[in-house]
Amino acid sequence: MSIETNLNNGQFFTQKVGELHSRDLKIIPGDTPVYEAAQLMSKEKVSCLFVGDTAIQGFVTDITLRDKVLAKNLSASTLVADIMDENLVAISKDSFLYEALLLMFQTKTRYLLVKDQEKFVGMISRNKILTAQHQGPFILIQSVKQSLYTEELAQKWKHVPDMVHRLAERGLRSQIINQIITTINDAITLRVIENTIREIGPAPANFVFMVLGSEGRSEQTLVTDQDNAIIYEDKANEQRELVRAYFLDFAEKVSAALDRIGFEFCKGGFMAKNPKWTHSLSHWKRNYESWIKESTPETMMKYATFFDCRAIFGDFTLLDDLREFMDQQLQNPTEKFFINLGTNALQYEPPLTFFRKHIKTFKIDGEEHFNIKHTMTPIVDLTRLFALKHRIFETNTGERIDKLQALGIFSSKEARELSHAYYYLMGLRLEKQSLTMIRKGQKPVNYVALKELTKVQMVTLVEIFKVIKDFQLKIKVEFTKNIF
Repeated sequence: MSIETNLNNGQFFTQKVGELHSRDLKIIPGDTPVYEAAQLMSKEKVSCLFVGDTAIQGFVTDITLRDKVLAKNLSASTLVADIMDENLVAISKDSFLYEALLLMFQTKTRYLLVKDQEKFVGMISRNKILTAQHQGPFILIQSVKQSLYTEELAQKWKHVPDMVHRLAERGLRSQIINQIITTINDAITLRVIENTIREIGPAPANFVFMVLGSEGRSEQTLVTDQDNAIIYEDKANEQRELVRAYFLDFAEKVSAALDRIGFEFCKGGFMAKNPKWTHSLSHWKRNYESWIKESTPETMMKYATFFDCRAIFGDFTLLDDLREFMDQQLQNPTEKFFINLGTNALQYEPPLTFFRKHIKTFKIDGEEHFNIKHTMTPIVDLTRLFALKHRIFETNTGERIDKLQALGIFSSKEARELSHAYYYLMGLRLEKQSLTMIRKGQKPVNYVALKELTKVQMVTLVEIFKVIKDFQLKIKVEFTKNIF
């Protein structure tokens, strides 16, 4: 079946994990020899066994036996506790199937424990879900993970606009489409990174490859440029130059491959291939300390995107360490940090006319347009501002809004208004981008022509712009101490 026909049926996004029959857990003690585990797998016709006594401690799969026992010529009497995978990942039976698959791709596991409240009631495999929905974007993700060449990945990426358009036509929520695009982007980037390491050899130090901006927030659209960086562990003086040379070469190759696939170079240079954004952990800590303690309006405009970073490959604890350091800095920030961050959140204003009844536009080829990305930016910026103020380190805008509501910073009404506004704009943006690519054969843009909007859309947009403007007034009062 071709990728073009592997498009999602709507039911998949409403079906829950508990509705897809999960297999009973097969649990064996940790002192079971691997040959007995293999015999049980064969008898029960399963590819995964969980390991534990009073509690589940890990699991072994047919691949575990191949890679950790046969490939290393270990004895068949080796205990499963010595070779088991301890990376247990669980999901509620009330979660949606698409959430289960996204979690599997993000955590690189083929199996999830299924929970009912706090009790494990079964397990579910990636193959089980993919078989249950043989038509969907997850088939594309799976095919990306199996691609070996840059040209092959480029061909996979070309199918994404059509997929996005069809999902949007079916009324799929823009949050889900964002997650799907982001997961595809992550899968492509991971494949490029793995291919590059295979080409140039293993890294001489632990490192983490992180993404920034919209991808860091898991809010990717079809306008894709590269925003990424590298943190590597600190090394002794005599090794520093060698380590740095490796990572700069690595970043150059990764970035060049992503550009060939369709993820263009960042015009602002916020890429790991830029020596400014590939550094040791201690250097990155100095960066954040400087941005927080010596903040200026210019630094916040340029570097706010670095507060939306997300690890996708490597040693994630390096980014965790950096976040802990950031948390310490934010406990006693200078007043000007939040003033400047607040000023940055006011940089773009919703395109409303003076009397707040019509949309301000600009002309392209004689037609009236407005910039939908700039319209959404204030929501991203103000949500980031409140999140950092209250030391919330989720990067996704929707998750930040939920956390701020849970803390009582936003009322339930404010949270609903912001969330509805943001994702309505996101849905419109994805729809217009995909149509531009499919029908016009052009690169996607962030402009929307007013003539393409219905009267209902026009009225909705005006009301959304009013919501954003009211929140910006809240920022002026609370953060910049300026209501003019």
